Order: sequence, then C-alpha cells, then structure tokens
Amino acid sequence: MATKTFEYTVIAGGSTQSGKIEGPDQRAVARHLREAGLTPIDIREAASGGLHTEINFGSSTAKPKDVAVTIRQLATMVNAGLSLLQSLNAIADQTGSTALQKVLRQVASDVETGSTLADALAKHPKDFSPVILAMVRAGEAGGYLDQVLSSVAEQLEAELRLRRAVKSAMVYPIVVLIFAAIVVVAMLLFIVPVFEGIFADLGKELPVPTKVLVGLSGLLKIAGAPLLVLLLLMGWWWSNHKNDLAVREKLDPIKLKLPIIGGLLLKVSLARLSRSIATMSRVGVPIVQTLEITGETAGNVVVTDAVARVKEQVTVGSSLGKAIAAEPIFGPMISRMVSVGEEAGALDSMLEKVAEFYDDEVQQATTAITSIIEPVLIVMVGSIVGAILICLYLPIFELTTAVD
Repeated sequence: MATKTFEYTVIAGGSTQSGKIEGPDQRAVARHLREAGLTPIDIREAASGGLHTEINFGSSTAKPKDVAVTIRQLATMVNAGLSLLQSLNAIADQTGSTALQKVLRQVASDVETGSTLADALAKHPKDFSPVILAMVRAGEAGGYLDQVLSSVAEQLEAELRLRRAVKSAMVYPIVVLIFAAIVVVAMLLFIVPVFEGIFADLGKELPVPTKVLVGLSGLLKIAGAPLLVLLLLMGWWWSNHKNDLAVREKLDPIKLKLPIIGGLLLKVSLARLSRSIATMSRVGVPIVQTLEITGETAGNVVVTDAVARVKEQVTVGSSLGKAIAAEPIFGPMISRMVSVGEEAGALDSMLEKVAEFYDDEVQQATTAITSIIEPVLIVMVGSIVGAILICLYLPIFELTTAVD
C-alpha cells in the first residue's frame, strides 16, 4: 500500500507538539502515535496543492462548570458500583449541555470499544486538561479510579470558586467603566453640539476648557466610526491571539507588576499550581511528570518558566523544596512547607494547605479591591461628568458675570 505524508498535532508531556509522519492512512497514523505514548488531537493529509482530508479528535465547547459537575457525577456513580460505561451514558442522558452530551457520547463509545477512560478523554483536550488526563490515567493504572475522580472533582470545584472570586472583583469596575465611557461619548455626540449652537449665538470667544470640549466633540464625530471599527478589530485580534505564547511572554510579566492586581494574579496562579501538584501527588503521578504538566497550566508564563526550572533541578536529583527555594517567585512559605512535607512524607497535604492559604488570600484581596475600587470609580465618573458640565456652562457663567 502506498504511503502518504500526514501532518499531526499530539499531546506529549502536557503540551502540544506538531510534526509530519508517513503512513498508509489516517487511522494507521493515529494508532502508531498512540503506541508511541502520544495522544493525537488532529491528523490531516499534508497539503500538496490540492484539498486535504482531516480527522479532528476534539472540540472546545464544554463549559468548565459543566465539566466539573460531570466529573463529580461520574465519581459518585462509579463509587456507588455502576460500571464506567453505565455512568457515562447516564450522565450524557441527563446533562443539560448539548455540547458536553456530544462529548460524553463519544467518550462512552470509545470506552465501549475497549479504550481506557484516559485515552477516551484525551480525544477532547480542550474540554479535559492535561492535569485531568494524567490523574485519570494514574487512577486507572492503580485501580482506584473512583478516588481519583473525586480528587479531580474537588480540584475543579476549587478552581471554579477561585475563578468566581476573581470575576466578582473585576465585573463591577468593568461595568462602571463601560457605563462611564458610554455616558461621556453620548454627551460629546449629542449634548455638546446643542450647547455649541448656543455658544455661536452668544458671539463671544469661548473659554479654553470649552474650546477643548467642543474640539473633542467635533473630532469624535469625524473619527467615531473608524475608532469603533478599530476597537472591534482589536477585540477580535485579542480574542484570537491572547493565548499565543509570544503575546503571553510580553504581557504576563507586566500583569504581575501591576499595583494591587498583580499580587492577586500571582496568588491565583500559586493556588492553582499548589492544588494541582498536591492532587496529582496524592493519586500517584510521578513528581517530574506532575511538574511538567502543572507548569503548563499555571496560567502565567513567569510561573510556568519557574516550574520548568524546578523540574530540571528535580530531574537531576535535587529535592523539590530546595529547587523551589531557588525561585523567588514562589516565596519562602511554599519552599519551607514543601521541604517539611517531603521530610514527613506528606507533600500532598502540605501543598493542599498552601492552596487553601492562597484561596483565603485571594478571597480577602478581592473583597478589599472591591471595597476600594467602588468609591474610587464613583468619584471618577462623577468628576468626569461634572467636568464636562462645568465646561459647557462656563461661557454662560462668564456672560452672567459680565452682565452683573
């Protein structure tokens, strides 16, 4: 049989890799990649000037909340004695998410034909993270899948609580800023032109602040449409490229240096990292593999790079605590607790305490940020609107003073 050249994308060591391979067909290539310990995501015949066929193994439509609920239900059913296949079909029947139902049907079909749960989930890498896959694989190998699923569910639920805390702190200021922008634009486009006609009837030279305001109004009339298009294009570009490595390498270090917000983002990343390492250590995933996978899911390139350096040190024989102590971004508390955990043989529980500590820190920080931002934004919006009104009425005030 003639061989063809195929382009592939696989998950290897917690990250995606791409390359080319020769084989008789896509199915044979997929089988070869799996036998090599890789998880295929996408396989397609290399383009040769014409059309090419494609097999896509995954989609990205399930919401994190739905995934967390599904894992929790799966853990409960398996622990209650239902078979894995029965549990998957039951959850697929009752889930309210059409996208997740489709994924679960595909997973159940793969399990029914002899695939392991980890391999079946790996076909949907954007729905089930490398952390989940590694833990499920360890649970299946060790014969304690129900316990692992419970641990995965607890971790996902903790991640959702953390995410909700941060979002709750960010939603209010974003809404207020959007409202303020709409008010200012509306005043410049509709209110200022009315006063501009009144100013023309006065026949007097306008004060400098009023001239600036009228000039901004005229500029917005001309540049408003192009500016709106530019903002839409920037939003489109950001939504498509915000996760690009080149973009994150430039922005992530800046995020951590932002006043107030930077510290919060670092705590969120450290909480996520600590919990992931703790959970994976508890279910028996080797520490080097754990660091490789969790480093990619830390949420910030700076933390990811630090974890990569820690993994290199652990690989050559260093203790985890000593390797972490060499990275200032983790701080002394984490390194000391990890060292104590290693000595006591309780690394997972120590890291879980670290995660809980940072969870509390994030909760307190978000509450403090919200309490500070609310009055600041109210004063800011009031000042902007007040300044515009003063600029509008300043010529009238001057005219009244001159008459007196």
